[in-house]
Amino acid sequence: MNGTLRVVVADDHTLVREGMVRVLEQGGVDVLGTAATADGLLGQARAYRPDVVVTDLHMPPGDGRDGMWAARELRRGSPACAVVVVSQYLEEEFALELVEAGPTGVGYLLKQKIAVADTLLDAVRRVAAGGTALDPDVISGLVRRGRDEGPLGTLTAREREVLTLMAEGHSNAGIAARLFITVPAVERHVTGIFAKLGLGGPGGGRHRRVQAVLHYLRSTCS
Repeated sequence: MNGTLRVVVADDHTLVREGMVRVLEQGGVDVLGTAATADGLLGQARAYRPDVVVTDLHMPPGDGRDGMWAARELRRGSPACAVVVVSQYLEEEFALELVEAGPTGVGYLLKQKIAVADTLLDAVRRVAAGGTALDPDVISGLVRRGRDEGPLGTLTAREREVLTLMAEGHSNAGIAARLFITVPAVERHVTGIFAKLGLGGPGGGRHRRVQAVLHYLRSTCS
């Protein structure tokens, strides 16, 4: 995406909200507005039409209207608006729900992880570009839940590691660097993973691979 990223931030905790704003602004992101409620978030997003919305999962007013509700409404009305949901706890079901409408331009991060500035910035940039930024613990949990049944049970330990990093959105080069193996070795693992999961060849770029893996995880682990 060209130009400065435009973001709206929502969290009912003032210190957390201001902390995220500070991190984003220091990273060169233009924070257009902030909100402390789900209703306020929708109003800000509809007024400013940002590239990305960063929102807390659980926010007032409640009774079915929280950060996840706002994220669903935004995705339904403005599919081009990317969404990063942050949560204090690991809630895999909400992560699966977030990608239900399409596993691109969405992120789900744990709040304790975004204390590292690069984590939030990387997530915002990744989803703005149409990618996915799911917390590694969420993906790992999904892989663990499904690995003993069906095709996931046929993956080797290394293939599960590669699958986890693929689902997080890492490129083959990024996976190789994290696992201290060569890019050709990663490519062989990717080929094996797609063959075992019945997803066809690994071509088509990072986004297509992530979409396929997330669709598979969603169908087997929900």
